Amino acid sequence: MALMLSKTYDAFKAAGAPEDKAREAAEEIAGFEDRLSNIESDVKLLKWIAGFNVALSMAILALLLRLVAG
Repeated sequence: MALMLSKTYDAFKAAGAPEDKAREAAEEIAGFEDRLSNIESDVKLLKWIAGFNVALSMAILALLLRLVAG
């Protein structure tokens, strides 16, 4: 059985959904949550890469300006 969100499953059951349909829907939502978590971690990594790139570019620019001015 796949990962399932128990609160979502309970909500579907309380709303009157059949057990198999409630289970399938809760598992599908859990799958989307897992994919969203993966996307969030990828975005976090990309933000770090972009920040490092900006910092390195600024350092190189400062060195070039020193060479030109000096």
